[in-house]
Amino acid sequence: MDDLSTKIQATRDRIRRAAERAGRDPQSVRLVAATKYVEAPRVLDAIRVGLTICGENRWQEARAKMQAVGERGDVEWHFIGRLQRRKLKWLVGRFNLIHSVESLEQAEEIQRRAHERHTSQAILLEVNVGGEESKGGFPPDALPSAVSQIDTFPSVCVQGLMTVPPWNPDPEVTRPYFQRLKQLAELISGLPLQRVRMRELSMGMSNDFEVAVEEGATLVRVGTALFGPRREPAP
Repeated sequence: MDDLSTKIQATRDRIRRAAERAGRDPQSVRLVAATKYVEAPRVLDAIRVGLTICGENRWQEARAKMQAVGERGDVEWHFIGRLQRRKLKWLVGRFNLIHSVESLEQAEEIQRRAHERHTSQAILLEVNVGGEESKGGFPPDALPSAVSQIDTFPSVCVQGLMTVPPWNPDPEVTRPYFQRLKQLAELISGLPLQRVRMRELSMGMSNDFEVAVEEGATLVRVGTALFGPRREPAP
């Protein structure tokens, strides 16, 4: 647990210094711990030493950890993995924020499920800023039109944008992609919208989150820097 506490504090210190370099308030950036393949007891340990946001990629794995942690007002659960439309029924209403909505069809399904449950679901729209065929996300040019349609969904609360840029060991190579996402958020903010807001930019992972913070990230998704390398459990 001491090791976890040290790593969490070291990561927050790096976030703070990056924000200060950019003239930003460090409190405007939140750490999302990417807890994929991290067993529930270790997640509980991390919560005990100050972790407040758990980011999960799979519903089955998240459900077991949610049950282990129990109802806590000081812990948020975010879904940060690739979405499958047929599994949205399990996610809506159970996660504080869904980061990875990548199509109008997914947003429509979230609207339907949230309406059925008499709730509102907060989401981010994933943007494929790198134009990679292997990744999902809205093409940047298609984003304004999609946002205008999603703005009419009363049970969907768009809070901002998310991206996963092409991976590169040099964080500076990813900087332009973070800059592009911020520009898109500023463009959307200028549209005549009623419900959509651009409060959040989810960008940056273990190898490049400091650059992301310098470019405006409000949520950074960090796993390896906190928990070390992880392997998928044996079936």
